[in-house]
Amino acid sequence: MNSKEKIIARELLQINAVKLNVEKPFVWVSGWRSPIYCDNRITLSYPDVRKRIYKSLTNIVQKHFKTVDVIAGVATGAIAYGALVAEVLKKPFIYVRPIPKTHGLGNIIEGYLPANSKVVVIEDLISTGGSSLATVATLRKAGADVLGMAAIFSYGFDISRHRFEKSDCILYTLTNYITLIKEALACGYITTQDMKILKQWREHPDDLSSESR
Repeated sequence: MNSKEKIIARELLQINAVKLNVEKPFVWVSGWRSPIYCDNRITLSYPDVRKRIYKSLTNIVQKHFKTVDVIAGVATGAIAYGALVAEVLKKPFIYVRPIPKTHGLGNIIEGYLPANSKVVVIEDLISTGGSSLATVATLRKAGADVLGMAAIFSYGFDISRHRFEKSDCILYTLTNYITLIKEALACGYITTQDMKILKQWREHPDDLSSESR
């Protein structure tokens, strides 16, 4: 765990971009009952946090993806951060919709993507990896060479790790679930009993048992 991971995790907690509730779990679109809810769009309202995040994402791209031609954001949560990273790097920016528009030109990729471009994808949150990797697939289908992805936060689920490996897509994140709950405990947001439940949930996210609750 490095200091930047800890700082960003702490800031997500402080501004309520991350909410933890083991007594009344949140329900995700997937149907999973979760003791954590993460909304990184809230970070855009806090200039100091926003700046730390986009500079950190930019540093990842500069360090690991030196040959990048185009920055792509995943709609909608990562559009703003993708555009900020592209601005710092003076690179073209595009964003990718989950499905094509139902009107106009029916675009799924917005912006100009030159043929054979080397692309880095910016994402705000990695859960199961499905929607993030759908963006990668869309870009590859369009002829892009996707170098990898940089994201703000990852739950670190096994299903996500396996999907990224299978898709041959490198992923770097600014912080992660384990770092976050450790910071939550250190800062008094949760108890040691909560910590136990939160660890168990990450190992078995589809089975938030009545015993855990």
